[in-house]
Amino acid sequence: MDSKDEINLLRARIGELEQRVEHLRVSRRVLMNLLEKVEREKVALVHHLEKENVRLQRDNKRFAKWIFSKNKEIIELQEKVDTSVQKA
Repeated sequence: MDSKDEINLLRARIGELEQRVEHLRVSRRVLMNLLEKVEREKVALVHHLEKENVRLQRDNKRFAKWIFSKNKEIIELQEKVDTSVQKA
């Protein structure tokens, strides 16, 4: 093989490698964009879940207070029943 053929082969190889490098750059850009999108979605989901957690804790606290007040009413009614039974 003479030097012209070798030079042509090397130039072709350089062209192929440059093309591969460009494809890798594009792929990297696509992957970085996907990663950023996933990260934004994760942050949004965490924010949503934190708000949901606060709401559930508030509702749970309200429900616990309601149950406590109903239990107190039951105890008071039971005491009235016991008192009236003892008087009778």
